[in-house]
Amino acid sequence: MQKLIIFEAMKSDFYIRIENSSAYRKDREQNRNLALRNPDYLNEIIRMSLDLDDKNHHKAYWILELVCEKKLKTFVPFIESFLETIPRLKNDSAIRPASKICLFLTKSNHRANGISLSQLQETQIIESCLDWLIRDEKVAAKAYSIKTLFILGKKYDWIHDELKNILQQDYAHHTAAYKAVARHTLKKINK
Repeated sequence: MQKLIIFEAMKSDFYIRIENSSAYRKDREQNRNLALRNPDYLNEIIRMSLDLDDKNHHKAYWILELVCEKKLKTFVPFIESFLETIPRLKNDSAIRPASKICLFLTKSNHRANGISLSQLQETQIIESCLDWLIRDEKVAAKAYSIKTLFILGKKYDWIHDELKNILQQDYAHHTAAYKAVARHTLKKINK
């Protein structure tokens, strides 16, 4: 009991703010704005997201997604740690934003003046996205994974073949939202 009290006393005001936040966009945006203005808060979000034993790590991912959406370059120093952690994610509420961050990273990597991913980092993204695609994950994580893999397939030819096989095999077993993304992607692959 005493250990818990010590831990509670060590929580920062920002951590408590995140802990008490909800999934509402307004809450997430407020926390994102605080993190973008204060590097210590950004570091705390990163620390929380990478600590899978932290019961609030998924909330950190919600905010991190918005940080990356608005100012991806601030995330560059943390990419390696992020990519090492995401294969171990189990919480659906963390996997969805992590898959979207992978999409942001991949899109930026293929733009002039974007961030530059190493081949190892691209491989880590490919592996995570393929895992999310073939595992029993929620549709949003699968959709972001499909989009990410399609982009990376422009560089690595084998990905489009693999993606095409997965989408065709799984098509009948998924929701209308999944089918829409799959149809759109298959059409682009077959061009």
